[in-house]
Amino acid sequence: MKKHLLLLFLGFYTGIGFGQVIRGRVVDKESGEPIDYASVYINGTFHGTTSDEHGEFEIEVTKYPGRPLYISAVSYHTTFLSTLKTEEFIQVNLIKVKYEIPEISIESPSLVRKRKMYLKKFKKEFLGSSKNAKACFILNEEAVTFNYHSSQDTIKAFAREPLIILNNSLGYRITYYLDKFEYVKSSNTIRFLGNISFNQDLATNSGRRQEFEERRKKTYLGSSKHFFNALWQNKLKNEGFRVLEVNGIYPLEYENFVMEEKPGKKYFSYPRDLEIAYDYYLTTVSFLRPRVNFTKDGYFEPEALIWYGNMSLERIADWLPYEYAPPE
Repeated sequence: MKKHLLLLFLGFYTGIGFGQVIRGRVVDKESGEPIDYASVYINGTFHGTTSDEHGEFEIEVTKYPGRPLYISAVSYHTTFLSTLKTEEFIQVNLIKVKYEIPEISIESPSLVRKRKMYLKKFKKEFLGSSKNAKACFILNEEAVTFNYHSSQDTIKAFAREPLIILNNSLGYRITYYLDKFEYVKSSNTIRFLGNISFNQDLATNSGRRQEFEERRKKTYLGSSKHFFNALWQNKLKNEGFRVLEVNGIYPLEYENFVMEEKPGKKYFSYPRDLEIAYDYYLTTVSFLRPRVNFTKDGYFEPEALIWYGNMSLERIADWLPYEYAPPE
């Protein structure tokens, strides 16, 4: 049975050239006023900067070819830049958020209880229920707002400011720009949209670093990041993966589901659903696009795939930055 459908929209993949320093200004689209302290970053990485008091920023993106550049600010919709030119000074227009969920007082005992129940479910589905999640905390959980008037079968939420998350299991401090969260009880499905920026590696001494590295490697093995790393290197078998058609008997050959358009440009592609086996864990993947871009550091177009099974259970507490590489 297909359970725990997780569809994460984390970004779009388009061409960005090599050796680039991007310069620009972030402004309010309506007023034209500069927006200071806007976050400018490569999604899912440590790489980012902020705009200054004039709304201006400068960021070097050479190490991340093919990645969009994201811009987020409090009370504004996140946007991204996919076509970038170093010779141009870019103006980024951010649009203010008009929240669908109104602010309401939760002073009544019934709403206090309801928020407590919703928040518990939100944290379980958003952070996860793995061992890592038990040591993962949202430091500003008061920023999460719920729609108390939605269907009894659905929990809807968003955050009015970026969520600051401390992962004491993997040793990361991260920021998550949550746009939307929706959990449907009857189907036990979860969908959330947003972007993530890794801010700090908490491994400050050799003892803690060893603990974190052990947990990071354990989390990495069998993950979607591990799969795409192995896929890029054509080392699926060496890394313990098998790829089959759903209900298939024999593993498919690498050439059956990987296309290489040119050196350094690969696509994950197949006309039907695939089953990915790792150890005794199974994952089914469905394609929403004919082909899916992916890179050697584990990046892939998340909006182009739907995951079922083991990999679909990966949540914020189990996410690793794209810079992560397991020790040899």
